[in-house]
Amino acid sequence: MSRARYSIISYSELGVNPDSRIDGEYWHPDFIKNSRLVSPNQLLKDFIDPDTANIKSSPINRDFEYLEISKIPLDNLTYETTPVAAGAEPDRAHHILEKGDVVVSTVRPNRNAVALIERDGIIGSSGLAVLRAKGIEPEYLFAFCKTNYFIQCLVRANKATMYPAVAAKDILDTPLFLASKPFRERIVEIIGNALSSVSESKEMYAAAQTTLLSELNLADWQPREQSTFVRNFADLAQAGRMDSDYFQPKYAAIEAALKSYRNGHIAIREAFAQNESAFDVIPDDLYHYVEIGSVNVANGEITPLELLGKNLPTNAKRVLKAGDVIVSKVRTYRGAITIVPQDGYVGSGAFCVLQEKGLINKETLQVFLNSKPLLAWSLKPNRGTEYPVIVDDDILDLPIPIITPQTQAEIQAQVAESSALRRQSRQLLDLAKGAVELAIEQDETAALAWLEREMGELLTPGGC
Repeated sequence: MSRARYSIISYSELGVNPDSRIDGEYWHPDFIKNSRLVSPNQLLKDFIDPDTANIKSSPINRDFEYLEISKIPLDNLTYETTPVAAGAEPDRAHHILEKGDVVVSTVRPNRNAVALIERDGIIGSSGLAVLRAKGIEPEYLFAFCKTNYFIQCLVRANKATMYPAVAAKDILDTPLFLASKPFRERIVEIIGNALSSVSESKEMYAAAQTTLLSELNLADWQPREQSTFVRNFADLAQAGRMDSDYFQPKYAAIEAALKSYRNGHIAIREAFAQNESAFDVIPDDLYHYVEIGSVNVANGEITPLELLGKNLPTNAKRVLKAGDVIVSKVRTYRGAITIVPQDGYVGSGAFCVLQEKGLINKETLQVFLNSKPLLAWSLKPNRGTEYPVIVDDDILDLPIPIITPQTQAEIQAQVAESSALRRQSRQLLDLAKGAVELAIEQDETAALAWLEREMGELLTPGGC
C-alpha cells in the first residue's frame, strides 16, 4: 500500500448498520481508491447460486477427494486433492462441490487461494466460500477473483489481526465488475486454453512415466499386500528391523525389477552428487525458502516463501541450485519430488538434494522417484507411522537402472514439454487476470488492445 497516513471521509460514509467500520485501516486511502473502481450496484451475490450442499445436511457414504486451502496454489489453475475413505472425513470437510464452482479461501485473503473446480463430487474445506455462477461464466468469475481489485476488497473486509479472515458474506458483498459479453467470452477462451495446457502437461508427464516404466517392465505394476509371508532371522538381523511391513514381498519385487534391468544398475549416490551446502543467514536479507509444502505434488511446481533471514526456520539449511533434484524425506510417498527451476532458493533440511554427474539425467531421476512403484517403495524404509520419514542414505543407496541414453533423451524431452505447457498455462492465466484488471482500471478497449498484443508475443515462437 502507499505511504499515505490519513484519509478524510464524511460521517455519512461511515454508515449506520451494525457492520459499519470505524477503524483507520479500513479507511486507508488505497482501499478507498480501490473501492471506487467498480460500481457498488452489482454485487457478487447477485450472480451466485446460494443453493449449495454440504456433507452435514446431505451426508455422503462414499470415498471422496478432499480439497483443503493449503492445496490450492496461488499462481496457477491446478490444485491437489487428498483421497479420503468413507467414514474418515476430516473435521473441516464440508462443501459438496460441482464442476464450474469457484472456491475462495476465507482465511488469509491476501494470499488469494482461488480454484476453479474441474469435476463433480470433490468435498471442500469449510474454510472455502463456494461461488456457483448464475448468469455469468465460471471462467470469467475465476479470473475476476484472481485480480488485485478483488484481493484488496477482501483484505479491506478482514476483521482479524493475528489470523486474517473474512466471512463468506464479505466475499458475496464484493462489487462485481461485469464486463460486456464479448469481453467475457474472450476471457473464457483464454482460461479454456490455459486449462487445456494444464491437461496436456499432465498427459505429457504421464507419457514420460510410461516411457520409463515400460523400459523397466513395471508399467503394469500393482501393489500386492500379503497378509502372511516368511523371512529368515538372518534377514531381520541384517536389516536391523523386525516390523512386518518392511519385509512385504511387494518391495522385493520392485527392487528385483530394478536390479534385473538389461543395462545394469548402480546406487543413486554413484549417479548423483549430494548437495549438502550450508549458508550463513543474514537477518535482514530476503530469502526465497522452499519447504516441503512449497512443492505442488500434482505438478512439481515450487512456490517458495519469501522470508527475512530473521524469520527463517532453523531447518533452512541448503543453498539450492538450478537443476537440483529435491526429494522430500518426509512422507516421501506423497511425491514432493521436483527439479529446482532457478538459482536463488534456499531449502529445508528435510530434502535430500541431488545433482547430476552425467550418467543419468535429472529428468529421468525425477520421473523414476515419482513413479508409482517407487513412491510405494518409499514406505519400506520409513521410520515413523503417523509422520513417516526416511533418511538420506535410504535414497542414496537405492538402486537405479542405467537407462539407455535414447530413453533418457525421450524422457527429458517429455518432461521439458510438460514444463513448457505448465508455464504457458500460468502465462495465459496472468493475461486473463491482467486484462480484467486493466478493464477495471481503464476500460475494455484498452484492456483488449493490451491483451491481443501480449497474446501475439506469447504465441510467437520462443514466446513461451
